Amino acid sequence: MPVCLGRAGLAWGVGLHPAMNDAHPTKREGDGCAPAGMFAITALFGATDPSDAAVQSARLPFLCATGDLKCIDDPASQHYNRIVDQREVGAIDWTSHEDMLRPDTRYAIGAVVAHNPDGLPSAGSCIFLHVWQDAATPTAGCTASALGDMREICQWLDATANPVLVQLPQAEYARYRDAWSLPGNDDSREPDR
Repeated sequence: MPVCLGRAGLAWGVGLHPAMNDAHPTKREGDGCAPAGMFAITALFGATDPSDAAVQSARLPFLCATGDLKCIDDPASQHYNRIVDQREVGAIDWTSHEDMLRPDTRYAIGAVVAHNPDGLPSAGSCIFLHVWQDAATPTAGCTASALGDMREICQWLDATANPVLVQLPQAEYARYRDAWSLPGNDDSREPDR
């Protein structure tokens, strides 16, 4: 399925792979890059009622978006790169965040990508699979697809299978395929999606 990536392309992220110490760029907060690498998918989110059938059938934890659900992108915050309910945090120590309940459809349904899971300051935050604006508009650093495709992905994801997102340029995929046990063991077969 087609996707849109960050407006500045890809940069190595912090995920399930070893740290990359090569000439390629490294993901930083606000750089407009989607993270390259392999990342756990840890939760689903969306603007729907908790009793909705899609929420009840979700096979990953589901975060129901409200006006108080925020993803913190301020590197100075103790909640950096975390999704929090601001009513439950006590003192708000951030100056910027992502609203998880948006007026458009981009966060109607999506998945949390565990990029920078330890919240290293300025290493990038709030990375999601989410609904695109349209096929020609890049994201600020996430991976986005059409609403129908995103619904299909979210229904397919299952916590018992330990789902991951592998997001790499084709040459890097070939380079790390064996070391990371990625699908596609011969050059004649396209990698599984």
